[in-house]
Amino acid sequence: MFVQRFSATRRGARLARLLALHQFDAWGLPYGSERSDNAAAVVAELAANAVLHGRVPGRDFELALSLPEPRALLIEVTDTLGEAAPPATAPTCPGPDQESGRGLLLVAALAADWGVRARTPAAPGKTVWARCPA
Repeated sequence: MFVQRFSATRRGARLARLLALHQFDAWGLPYGSERSDNAAAVVAELAANAVLHGRVPGRDFELALSLPEPRALLIEVTDTLGEAAPPATAPTCPGPDQESGRGLLLVAALAADWGVRARTPAAPGKTVWARCPA
């Protein structure tokens, strides 16, 4: 299992993606492979959402990666803002003039499954997770 906290900044989101790629390679998903690139895109989107939509000043976000099954990679991004939860179902396609709203469509397309869960009452926030083929 890989768990790391990052600053809730664009730089933190980029570092999360880069370290995830390094971890994927260590687990046998080589750099540049389709599965590694797809999982990195999911990490990038969830980390960007944590920074843009789940940011609480002075609080970090957390990336957790694990291999719960031999052919599955679990990606979890936790932030501390519980009020701004993404939809629990597949998002709808935004209009052509909208500047945002495509990220979770990408996650839904690349991941076998994804969802959102609240943290415990003692720890505010939410975790957005995705299960990708490994």
